[in-house]
Amino acid sequence: MTRDTFETELDALRADICAMGADVTDRLDRAVTAYERRDPAMGRAVAEADDEVNERYLALEQDCIDLIALQQPVASDLRFIAASFKILTDLERIADLASNLGEYVNEMESETIPNVPIADIADMALAQLDDAMTAYEERDTERCRTVAAADTDLDQRCAAATDDLVRSLINQTPDDELESLMADTQRFLLTVRDLERVGDHAVNIAARTLYMTESSDDLIY
Repeated sequence: MTRDTFETELDALRADICAMGADVTDRLDRAVTAYERRDPAMGRAVAEADDEVNERYLALEQDCIDLIALQQPVASDLRFIAASFKILTDLERIADLASNLGEYVNEMESETIPNVPIADIADMALAQLDDAMTAYEERDTERCRTVAAADTDLDQRCAAATDDLVRSLINQTPDDELESLMADTQRFLLTVRDLERVGDHAVNIAARTLYMTESSDDLIY
């Protein structure tokens, strides 16, 4: 294989991973929308499509393996393929988290909606993911550091939301609604946790990108 052909395959891999990132971001966005609207059908649609992401992940993972095994890349090319390989894992796990959100919607029981800023938290997580994928696509090391810095804000927002929810339930919940609300509260807390994990995976993607670009994963900010 000529160098030009090899570079074409590397570009195709990057484009395919970016396309998967866009798809995963869209799935997460739809899962959050379903959660906000309490739309079980939309939630189920996201959850049931998880196999499609898994198949795509496995196909792209095999592409990475083939590029390493058959072409024996060196230096920057090898770092790019290795980073891409690991970014695929983060994207697949974010898709799993989107599937989780879809399942939570399907299991909601209570009509009372605790005052948790899920939309705000989700917007922060989605922005981090979008920035991380843009950094990967454009080899933007400064954006990598921006993604890492934003994670502190997301963690703080998640912690505050958890605290506010618990205080709200303690102060306002009638006894006859407590059982169903407690079940839903667990789902709210899991939702906040999963959105926080999206941010963690976005930071991972940024760190992989920094590694492939600068041969360093030191995201000091």
